[in-house]
Amino acid sequence: MEITFLGTSSAVHSFERNHPSIVLKAFGEVMMFDCGEGTQRQLIYAKISPMKISKIFITHFHGDHILGLPGLIQSMNFRGRDKKLTIYGPKGLNVLKESIFSLGYCKIEFPIEFIEIGSEIVEKTEDYIIKSQEVNHLVPSLAYSIEELKKPRFLRQKAIELGVPVGPDFGKLHNGQEVEIDGKIIKPEQVLGPPRKGRKITYSGDTTPCEEMVELAKDSTLLIHESTYVKEDSDKAEENYHSTSSDAASIAKKSNSKKLILTHISTRYQNTDQLLNEALEIFENTEIAKDLKTIKCD
Repeated sequence: MEITFLGTSSAVHSFERNHPSIVLKAFGEVMMFDCGEGTQRQLIYAKISPMKISKIFITHFHGDHILGLPGLIQSMNFRGRDKKLTIYGPKGLNVLKESIFSLGYCKIEFPIEFIEIGSEIVEKTEDYIIKSQEVNHLVPSLAYSIEELKKPRFLRQKAIELGVPVGPDFGKLHNGQEVEIDGKIIKPEQVLGPPRKGRKITYSGDTTPCEEMVELAKDSTLLIHESTYVKEDSDKAEENYHSTSSDAASIAKKSNSKKLILTHISTRYQNTDQLLNEALEIFENTEIAKDLKTIKCD
């Protein structure tokens, strides 16, 4: 699982920070979370092909999180995309869809599915589960988690002792299917180890600190949380329904996350040391996101 930060600013971008967007490469897919203005250019700098993006997850409809979407879709179309694109977002996404399709003279000729969601399981495959959670912002806003689903370890020697021959039946049992050996049924639980927890990434979008965010982020390998303000500007954070770096660190600690990355940084802070230091007082394994930085989630 690999995360690239395309944009890490808040409502106003700066020379060093573009509007919010991140890309996750995992499970043979490329997924995007938010698509602020300038995201296309950031993709070029990051050497990530937009044609490989299969899903886009929008947290909410403030301009800094969505204004790159119309241009990205039109560029995909100009380049001859034929692969389906799925876009998820809160209620109101279909209104955004109509606006995008009516913008300019571009005719979209590849399949796009827009899916409105709330607090729910968005998608579940053999490899991962994606969840969305309504959080607390000025407008309807979602946070997302994506968790790797790891199969229990296959106990090869135990299977052999039960008479299972080395071969295709091993795979069937590991995939949860019963097999019959000499008239005897061998069940998967007889040859599988205890459940194994996979890696988990949680992305906050914009939110005030709330219990819903703590619950969604529970046991995250990596928590990416908005950190728009420092502690002394907490009144502005409350007024604008955002979080301070201390708030983000508290959520990381309460949720038992392993690592915290602060993003959505206000341009009022040219030096981010105070943001980082205030978070470090609460949660030691904290970093500040930087545009075009790629990290691996191990």
